[in-house]
Amino acid sequence: MNPKAPTSQITFLYFTDMQPADDFFSGLLGLETVEEQSFARIYRVSEGAFVGAVSGERGFHRPQEKNAVLVTLLVNDIEVWFDKISAAGLKIVRPLMEHKDINIRCFFFEGPGGYSFEIQEFLDPRLREIFH
Repeated sequence: MNPKAPTSQITFLYFTDMQPADDFFSGLLGLETVEEQSFARIYRVSEGAFVGAVSGERGFHRPQEKNAVLVTLLVNDIEVWFDKISAAGLKIVRPLMEHKDINIRCFFFEGPGGYSFEIQEFLDPRLREIFH
């Protein structure tokens, strides 16, 4: 028997301090909080895609000083997002750039908890239709 494909996806990130995570996800990024538990919050990124912030005191994993995770968020207006993230004072790791070989524009920054984030915009109309 072959099971159906997954119907949704949640990426859980672990934090020592939950407040900066909530300020980032619900405040700066404007993500809707769809579930609030005693030690975790889940935010909707888009239909079927979610990110969860989990207290490192109770979660499955413990927060790390430096995390080997890259969370990429896709947007249609990357210049606006670059200005917004820059104005918020987050550390820009790689400035806004275009990668002609893979037909994207992107920038990287450090978010709360030492996590790396990328804001990306596909320039290929076929890929925009799939991912945006």
